[in-house]
Amino acid sequence: MPERWSGAALGFIIASAFGLAATDPLSAQQNGVQPDPNLSTEDQLAPSQMKQAMPGAASEPTASPAKPAHPAAAHTAAAEVKPFSTKSRVVACSGIFAKDSSHLRLAMTYDAKNVTFGDVDADGGAKAQATVLYASDPKQRLEVWWSNPAARTGTYLIVINGKSTWTAPGGMKLGLTLAQLEKLNKKPFKVKGFDKNGVATVSDWDGGALSDLPGGCKSGMSLKADPKASADAIGAITADKEFSSTDADLRAVKPTVSEVLIGY
Repeated sequence: MPERWSGAALGFIIASAFGLAATDPLSAQQNGVQPDPNLSTEDQLAPSQMKQAMPGAASEPTASPAKPAHPAAAHTAAAEVKPFSTKSRVVACSGIFAKDSSHLRLAMTYDAKNVTFGDVDADGGAKAQATVLYASDPKQRLEVWWSNPAARTGTYLIVINGKSTWTAPGGMKLGLTLAQLEKLNKKPFKVKGFDKNGVATVSDWDGGALSDLPGGCKSGMSLKADPKASADAIGAITADKEFSSTDADLRAVKPTVSEVLIGY
């Protein structure tokens, strides 16, 4: 695992992360609390597990210019470029999104003009470098982070956020309710309460369908309460506790998915 992640591992890294309160919604976070021995190491990648190094370490891959030119090989003949379509707005843990993929493969699939490489938001205003598909279109936008950002190879993390309409493995996507997630998972699951930023995280799929994704990748998910939910109701669902997705108080604030992470 590269130094820019401060020793954090994606996939089912340290089960202790599931016993922690998520401190920030995206993705590359820094916690520092004690492990919870009751949580499995084989269930879920929580957003809080993405531990981002200092901004300089994340945004300065060696030998990579601020706005790198796309490899010439990415400019393939029109017949070889696969146009974007509704069907292609699906992430799979194989093919172009497999662990051994690269920026070049994405550029050849989605057309180099739709694939850029540069800074994306990380924890607390920090920046990391990643490939972005359709950066100018919020509904088609998708981030792909690399284990080797200098070479732009080795899929490390795929981020669906904002207004993106991409679908992750198992049917996970933005805007899903707890009930809809239970249907996909085929059973209830566990959620860490809302942190200071108003973000809750799925902490354990409890052995459901979403705990074992084809292709060897793992999922993480952030949720936000309905904007109409009262501050008191949200505040009662604290980040230092874990709740069942069937919990009445949790259901009352009507949380929906605000971010999906797929990692290796």
